Amino acid sequence: MKRIIKLSSLLLVMVLGLSISVNAQAKKKADKDTEDFVYEIEGVSVGTQGTYLIKVWSYSKKPTVAINQAKKNAVHGIIFKGFSGKPGVPGQKALATPAIEAEKKAFFDEFFADKGNYNRYVTESGDGSVAAEDRMKVGKKYKIGVVVSVNVSDLRKALEDAGIIKGLSSGF
Repeated sequence: MKRIIKLSSLLLVMVLGLSISVNAQAKKKADKDTEDFVYEIEGVSVGTQGTYLIKVWSYSKKPTVAINQAKKNAVHGIIFKGFSGKPGVPGQKALATPAIEAEKKAFFDEFFADKGNYNRYVTESGDGSVAAEDRMKVGKKYKIGVVVSVNVSDLRKALEDAGIIKGLSSGF
């Protein structure tokens, strides 16, 4: 009886260890898929005062990873890329230059970490489902489009307060 209990305990520990290892490995793959911030953003419509409603196209081998990384990519895009306009939706310039990302690497590593501060400035728009036309296979990866709302005025203020970007009133 003791031998069965020991074997059962050992088996349980092995299964739990494997499960934790698989989850950690999946997280590493998700981080690898987005570490270079490969995405596209486009304006969708004008949001409320101080917000942008944008569609983020994220790439990953797994659709769920692309969907989960869309918010991170949206904030990154607002800070470093901006987006061009289209009829009825004005384009927006980036808040900072790409050189700032390398210069302030420690800040942005923490800012874009899982559960990092970037989450304060972005929300998914709608019910979080992805329309069929916003999910496509491109080579070995999926290209997933997710509409999100980014509170740019609060994001700008936070970056100014952290000394990452200059305020709009400085430099005149």
